[in-house]
Amino acid sequence: MNLLIKLLGTGISIGAGFAGTKIVNSVWEKTTGNKPPTGKEEDVPTTLRSALTFALISASVSAVIQVLTNRGTQRAIQRFAKTQDIV
Repeated sequence: MNLLIKLLGTGISIGAGFAGTKIVNSVWEKTTGNKPPTGKEEDVPTTLRSALTFALISASVSAVIQVLTNRGTQRAIQRFAKTQDIV
């Protein structure tokens, strides 16, 4: 059952990461009025400052999502282990 919980945690982490990326992109667009810098050639050239700022914000949000999902998975594993001991 621990494997199932870990797989579920991985799935939640991927989904939360996808949602976090979409949120960061939309907030960036609304705040700056420009599309987020992705490094693709067809994009409008961006300054180094804006690219680094976007990278820092995006990495920070990703790190927070990863920590929160890992903690949630660990709590679920602990709760499941406690309920197995009771039964």
